[in-house]
Amino acid sequence: MRHTVVHVPGDGIGPEVTWAARRVLDATGVQFDWMLAGAGEREFARTGTTVPHRTADLVREVGVVLKGPMANPVGHGYPSPNIALRQAAGVHANVRLAWALPGARTHFPGADLVVVREVTEDVFTGAAQQVGPDAAIAVKWVTRAATHRVARFAFEYARSHGRRRITVAHKAATLKQTDGLFRTAAAEIAGEYPDVDFDDCLVDALAMHLVRDPSGYDMLLAPFQYGDILADLCAGLVGGLGVVPGASFGPAAALFEAAHGSAPKYAGKDVVNPCALILSGALLLDHLGETAAADGVRAAVAAVVAGPVTTYDLGGTASTTEMTDAIIAALPGAGEGSAA
Repeated sequence: MRHTVVHVPGDGIGPEVTWAARRVLDATGVQFDWMLAGAGEREFARTGTTVPHRTADLVREVGVVLKGPMANPVGHGYPSPNIALRQAAGVHANVRLAWALPGARTHFPGADLVVVREVTEDVFTGAAQQVGPDAAIAVKWVTRAATHRVARFAFEYARSHGRRRITVAHKAATLKQTDGLFRTAAAEIAGEYPDVDFDDCLVDALAMHLVRDPSGYDMLLAPFQYGDILADLCAGLVGGLGVVPGASFGPAAALFEAAHGSAPKYAGKDVVNPCALILSGALLLDHLGETAAADGVRAAVAAVVAGPVTTYDLGGTASTTEMTDAIIAALPGAGEGSAA
């Protein structure tokens, strides 16, 4: 069976790592029809919008996207193109997986964490304004409906992936209305899943506990902002953003995207770690029902990370291309396939 997938290269290192992931996915033997679509900084310069109508329409029509990181100006400029593309796709739950691969630089071998965050509400969604030259405000909002939806996604994910416990991150001791509602609404859904343990923790205390010993946690469920921060913290526990895959899911579309950003200073140098996008590609294969191929990709990545052909962030000297070649060679029934 052939699968149609939209390929959004993104900015900075995005084209390099998405093409690396494409090479690996093609080498599995699974058949793809790739549809190239633009979004991000280059599209903004060309069209005045970070997500052109053609790209948004294609994402909604096809429903499966391999997405590279996109440039997001700090403190000025256009709104986040990552959020804009998620909004165009209608996704509501972002998943990031922090798995300590053998050979990765980590003090916590065996750490295995899942972060699920709600991505339609909270302070990241653009409800902000300048108030005169010396002040600014941003609106944080939480609804019971959106929290129920992401909590149910998290519990279903726990059941289908053999996860035992979900911990909600919040600051309800201070933000009693917004975070209090998120905590309460998540607990309401937890009552429908007695087979999955449920608890909650203040987000600052949770950060402390995680860096001391992440083995006490399994899945974390959080609003947009806390989930973004905790996902990067968890990445640091297992060897860095270069090995943390991610995906965003909605009723009609799924985006497969690494946890890291566009890292423009490394663009075009063929030095960055491609594993995060390649592992995101394994999640894409899972989503398409190609589970054997997905397991093969994960096994190949794990074998290469444990070996000598690694990029600088993992202590090696290999290029992006060399590490990608090594992963392809480690695939079951290895063959270059129809790399493009």
